[in-house]
Amino acid sequence: MDWLIKLFTTQDSVAHIVLLYSMVIALGVYLGKIKIGGISLGVTFVLFVGIIAGHIGFTGPLPVLNILQDFGLILFVFMIGLQVGPGFFESFGKGGIKLNMLSCLAVLLNILVMFGCYYIFFDTSKSSNLPMMIGTLYGAVTNTPGLGAANEALLSVFPNGTNFDIASGYACAYPLGVVGIIGATLALKYMYKINMERENEEVLELENENPDAKPHSMHLKVSNSYIAGRTLMEISEFLKRNLVCTRIMHNGELSVPSRNTVFELEDEVLVVCAEADVEAIQAFIGPQIDAHWNEEDQPQPIVSRRIIITNSSMNGKTIGKMNLGAVYGVNVTGIIRQGMELFVSPNFHFQVGDRVMVVGPKDNVKRVAEMMGNSERRLNAPNIATIFVGIIVGIIFGTLPIAIPGMPVPLKLGLAGGPLIIAILIGRFGYRMHLVTYTTASANMMLREFGLALFLASVGIKAGNGFWETVVQGDGLKYVYTGFIITVIPILIIGTIARVKFKFNYFTIMGMIAGTYTDPPALAYANSVCAGEAPALGYSTVYPLTMFLRIFTAQMIVLFFCGT
Repeated sequence: MDWLIKLFTTQDSVAHIVLLYSMVIALGVYLGKIKIGGISLGVTFVLFVGIIAGHIGFTGPLPVLNILQDFGLILFVFMIGLQVGPGFFESFGKGGIKLNMLSCLAVLLNILVMFGCYYIFFDTSKSSNLPMMIGTLYGAVTNTPGLGAANEALLSVFPNGTNFDIASGYACAYPLGVVGIIGATLALKYMYKINMERENEEVLELENENPDAKPHSMHLKVSNSYIAGRTLMEISEFLKRNLVCTRIMHNGELSVPSRNTVFELEDEVLVVCAEADVEAIQAFIGPQIDAHWNEEDQPQPIVSRRIIITNSSMNGKTIGKMNLGAVYGVNVTGIIRQGMELFVSPNFHFQVGDRVMVVGPKDNVKRVAEMMGNSERRLNAPNIATIFVGIIVGIIFGTLPIAIPGMPVPLKLGLAGGPLIIAILIGRFGYRMHLVTYTTASANMMLREFGLALFLASVGIKAGNGFWETVVQGDGLKYVYTGFIITVIPILIIGTIARVKFKFNYFTIMGMIAGTYTDPPALAYANSVCAGEAPALGYSTVYPLTMFLRIFTAQMIVLFFCGT
């Protein structure tokens, strides 16, 4: 049995290190699936198992733990950046500004409440208390990347190391943080006597009445002399609206028009457009009529189809310049990238891997699908080179020192902020450099979870050695209740503003809060009680900016306040 004992005790062997991480991660993931009151901690439970392993002496060499911790953090935040990057700038459109403003205010309130708890409940003369409260803050808002960014920033402020580990504060606050987010959201329901059935009805009515998403079919008679002698493409460009003409009756003959088909007075046309554009198109082309075409001459049925862009020649092309409405007779009504629903606009740039909802005549939709590729098999090969090129640039950018007057050390975005910003930019503008940034949703999640598990395991194992003294014999209870305060108070304030001032639907507020706290369990709960897509829309609208702010402010707090 000597070999088995050595395997568990020889810390500098590769087998021991791999065994250590495998056991901590596997056990943490399995335990994280256990639900209490319908809520589970997920992969974050790896942190708690790591703390136990470190406490009992099942650990590894510190340099190796540091390397795996930093590599896991880089991989985690970079894959998050690739996911949120495409929607980072688009999230400010279509009412997203108000939601993002509320989300930014919530981030600020979390920080202010954290400082309030620090000055009320803790000894401010003790240098370790503020960093520990920062760890508590990120446990309270369930944001692990923020913990990593703060942890890394502390190394620049305390280059010789510290005698405390902020992961302990994070671990104390996290469980009640998950519970507090859902609990505070439910408190809003009772505070404002919200009728869930009525809210669900409003959500469904709004989604069903969206005039920009619903196609409308109508027969028109050409009566505008300005149109006579002009082609379908010229008419569409003049209107600057998505106009689909699927049939034209000219001198008693029915045909399928092309972009070069010329309109003449008294022609009868079948037009498909968004409901919002009906009146404008009627006013420009002519009045609506009851067509007397034979049944067998009726046009193809209008269908909607989800198309995957796999043709690399589509990378970077815009919806407006492709003129899909006039050329192919279809409308793009929705786009999903990296699991995020993006806003459709004429200036939207397609990227490989986008899932596009196309509405139009059946044969025309089929032709668009062939043009875009729509071959999921092509996406199976990972674009791993883009990931590591981005990480290289992100690390260089993150280590660039920026001198700011009044700061004890130059500002560096670090191994969390640098790769995150570069990933966001590559995710949004990578097509301009011919970088194919697509990864399947499952591949992105796999790399994210792998990086997060490495990071949490490393942090937990390192924190385990002093966890008993710091938490059980120290201020552990304070971290628990101050974390709960940090969680709940901003939600009640922001939820009140969103409901009373901006009159947002309750389910949109739930999604916005879940996105602000980057908390999937809260989103899952909101989706379970909502019949529509309002929670997911609120979540995806604020998530990109919030994730960036959580990481950025973590470093700013440490650099500005912990080094003085």
